[in-house]
Amino acid sequence: MAKKEELDEETMALINWCIEVEKLLVAGGATVRQAQDHIEEEVEWFTDKFYDGLTPEECAKEALA
Repeated sequence: MAKKEELDEETMALINWCIEVEKLLVAGGATVRQAQDHIEEEVEWFTDKFYDGLTPEECAKEALA
């Protein structure tokens, strides 16, 4: 049985941030699948926005523009 790998705090913060962005993309009209696919396809862009200090709201606004 494989051991469950612990994620560091920074990785967990990024994941939680992406979850918030996903919710906002859905609120903006995307389906859950569309929002998830978009985040996965543009993961580097979203990661950069996270490290640039954007809030989920600011990032979702840019993504929906």
